[in-house]
Amino acid sequence: MTAPVCTGASAAAAPAAPSRAYPSFTSYVRARQPVLLRAARSLTANPSDAEDLLQTALAKTYAAWERIEDHRALDGYVRRALLNTRTSQWRKRRVDEFSCEELPEPDPEAGAPDPAEQQALRDAMWRAVLRLPARQRAMVVLRYYEDLSEIQTAEVLGVSVGTVKSAVSRALGKLREDPGLGRVR
Repeated sequence: MTAPVCTGASAAAAPAAPSRAYPSFTSYVRARQPVLLRAARSLTANPSDAEDLLQTALAKTYAAWERIEDHRALDGYVRRALLNTRTSQWRKRRVDEFSCEELPEPDPEAGAPDPAEQQALRDAMWRAVLRLPARQRAMVVLRYYEDLSEIQTAEVLGVSVGTVKSAVSRALGKLREDPGLGRVR
């Protein structure tokens, strides 16, 4: 977090106000940010959360900059702000996590398909498609893998829509009878 810095003749005439820029705050943040970020990371599990936490703590430090008497103790002040902010966040969060001895596994009978079985089916299907004649294979790939309509497939291949319909129908019939797909079903 960087604070704006006043320059020129107007800066010398500007009255001291709580919202004025602190050049020493900016230099402090630039010099100490890596150390303070490590402290914030030790309080959170996520690097993005640590950056947000540090940003909030530095905003609180900036607001209290004039009240801090001993600037040699700034690290302690910011670390306390980090800890207090993190504690407040922790208290506010909803508890959705529960520790348990065993990892919960999805119920295989709940209808969730097994990823390994799905991959085996995709692999078997692709091998069966590769066994089709080149023209039928091209039409099946364009229709079902590339998700083109029958009209678009006909345009790409330079054939009629009726040709696409009949060739895809014959290809699907061959895929239904393919022995390589029988053991996967």
